[in-house]
Amino acid sequence: MSDEKLVGIVLVSHSAEVAASVAELAKGLASGGTAVPVAAAGGTEGGGLGTSAELISAAAASVDRGAGVAVLMDLGSAVLTVKALLAEGDELPDGARLVDAPFLEGAVAAVVTAATGADLDAVEAAAAEAYDYRKE
Repeated sequence: MSDEKLVGIVLVSHSAEVAASVAELAKGLASGGTAVPVAAAGGTEGGGLGTSAELISAAAASVDRGAGVAVLMDLGSAVLTVKALLAEGDELPDGARLVDAPFLEGAVAAVVTAATGADLDAVEAAAAEAYDYRKE
């Protein structure tokens, strides 16, 4: 593991497969830069659909490199679970932040930006800007 401080990215989905696939895509598209610590936290401990505070917390700890952790979520209860973890204060690493962004596009923007060595504010801004991506 490198001593370089990088923003970590956690991708929270109701589906383990979706979280893992989005993580793989985002890392693949950022392959020209520094390897960003990215973790998928999808589904429940038993492999079902849903969200798990324990899986999210473990994922955040696994990507914490001292520069903050950006947490992106797919849908409602994933957002609520992350908000609850942040409110508890000790369940996520210091500097963990809920990032309001579209899940797929935001994840790609966050990982690509983090790969440049950008700080957490820049990673969050890049992910949030994905709301403005047009497909026309």
